[in-house]
Amino acid sequence: MNEKLFTRPASLLDVPTHYCPGCHHGIIHRLVAEVIDELGVRNTAIGIAPVGCSVLAYDYFNFDMFGAAHGRAPAVATGVKRVHPDALVFTYQGDGDLAAIGCGEIVHAAARGENISTIFINNAIYGMTGGQMAPTTLLSQITNTTPRGRKSESAGNPIRMSEMLATLDGANYIARVSVHDAIHMANAKKCIRKAFDMQIQGKGFSMVEILATCPTNWGLSPLQAVEWLKSNLIPYYPLGVIKTSQEVE
Repeated sequence: MNEKLFTRPASLLDVPTHYCPGCHHGIIHRLVAEVIDELGVRNTAIGIAPVGCSVLAYDYFNFDMFGAAHGRAPAVATGVKRVHPDALVFTYQGDGDLAAIGCGEIVHAAARGENISTIFINNAIYGMTGGQMAPTTLLSQITNTTPRGRKSESAGNPIRMSEMLATLDGANYIARVSVHDAIHMANAKKCIRKAFDMQIQGKGFSMVEILATCPTNWGLSPLQAVEWLKSNLIPYYPLGVIKTSQEVE
């Protein structure tokens, strides 16, 4: 009898994707779904979708999802978790949603040490609305609103959200990963599992920042976008576990 070695996670629906070719959202959705399956929490998982390209995440995940107003996913997740303390509650947010409009929301959720997890997708640009500069856009990076490249004197420097949130006492686990190849995908999954597992143990706020590509708005092919991520994003946003509090160990 043939053994099935690879199949779709039960937490992921079999539907066509709306994401652009080379976009990493699909990979990240799968990693989240695999972790939820492995933890056996699909029946209690509740995801909070953002505003942005992944606003339709609820079309792909096979468990309960909420839609939140732009940037407000951490506030919605806080309410959901307090009403359903035994549920696995996570937000799924891009850099425009989390680091721009929702910057205050994520800071205060982390400061309060809310027992929720955040999956933060950093592709250094606003994807859905046409490629404007984001708080994470790199210096000299060309976007639709910075056609001569981002300049620090007029737009400030890119914000390293993980390092900033790691300074807050309420944040107990912060990691930055990438999904540009199989080895890094495996590590990303490991960190997502760590974040979800510590939430199940009631250990407080956790976030996994995932560096991802946006070939369409970067004006690159999918393969060129992967190389750009490796050569430009990772040097500015170094990978690794940025904070693990003693409570998590």
